[in-house]
Amino acid sequence: MARLEKDGKDAVKKWWNLSRYTEQTQHRIILSFLTAVILVFLFIFIWNFFSDKLDEKEGVPTCGDGSFYDTCNLNKPYYCDAEAGKLVEKATLCGCPEGMVKSGETCISHYQIGAKEIALNYTLRGESNNISFKVYENMASYLSGLPKSIYYDGSQRLLRSDFKLRDINNQEQKKLLIPLLVAIENAAETKEDRVRIAISLVQNIEFGNSNRTLNLPGNNGLTYSRYPYEVLYDQMGVCGEKSELLAFLLKEMGYGVVFFYYQEENHEALGIKCSIRYSVDETGYCFIETTGPSIMTDTQIEYSGGIKLRSKPEVILVSNGDMIGPDMYEYKDAKEIMKLRDSWFSLFKKARLNGLKEKYGLVETYNPQ
Repeated sequence: MARLEKDGKDAVKKWWNLSRYTEQTQHRIILSFLTAVILVFLFIFIWNFFSDKLDEKEGVPTCGDGSFYDTCNLNKPYYCDAEAGKLVEKATLCGCPEGMVKSGETCISHYQIGAKEIALNYTLRGESNNISFKVYENMASYLSGLPKSIYYDGSQRLLRSDFKLRDINNQEQKKLLIPLLVAIENAAETKEDRVRIAISLVQNIEFGNSNRTLNLPGNNGLTYSRYPYEVLYDQMGVCGEKSELLAFLLKEMGYGVVFFYYQEENHEALGIKCSIRYSVDETGYCFIETTGPSIMTDTQIEYSGGIKLRSKPEVILVSNGDMIGPDMYEYKDAKEIMKLRDSWFSLFKKARLNGLKEKYGLVETYNPQ
């Protein structure tokens, strides 16, 4: 009996020691695992930190449009100057577009007669600025005198897109609009800021109706839109005309662009390729109002007469291209301003609304045409 009792105690003692050993082993394994995880995260952090620093030091320097330093731009006669850090005219090295002649380092078109200087205002993160730009009467007159109709052989039906794309893609106009594109690129520090400056610049052009229409078979009167260059020269345009100007700029920057045409409200806006979650009706294109200053993706704007855009828009493709970043602050700001409009009480509502108005230079009313 005594021996059995002793054997039992020895068994319990061995079990206890084994349990303690097993528990200590488990603790060591868990501690080793946690240490390994921490080391991995630490390695990733250090790697990313020094990779960013390396990119900053050794990354290939470029101008605002992405052109490498000391190379000619695709748009002649512009050259990415390393010393200036921006695009400059250098016709002696880069040449001139077809139909333009070299004059020193610049290229001249025979449409560059009757010059006048205009100031194109924009707001970027609450800071107001402007781009000084020279426009020419001869180019505006040439565009104004072009045929307003488009003729097709056979039974092909005319579409709104035919007129829109014709206005945007005029090659003579392009030659004198590229300098504006370059000025925007030189004024921006990032790719996203190029988009922001272009949007704000067009939004700040005065709203004004041309009151010109074309009478076409089966159509009660299609509004005659001035060409984008005419909008600049006149410093005035309606929603469709201003949308064409912005479409040209964003297309030339390489973005995917569409028009949104709201037939019921007789209104036109622009769309830029973006994340599906922020887009209009999951089209993959984000809403941009061009009538006046507003926040991209703000689709709840109230226009003059209490009008809101409630119909499903016709989507007209302008260009396939890049998508704007999914982390742009406009998405959050648009969501907030729409929420603030619907809120009847908020302790900080007025202050926050004023902050957003200042950030984007917002106005109170719009005039869809």
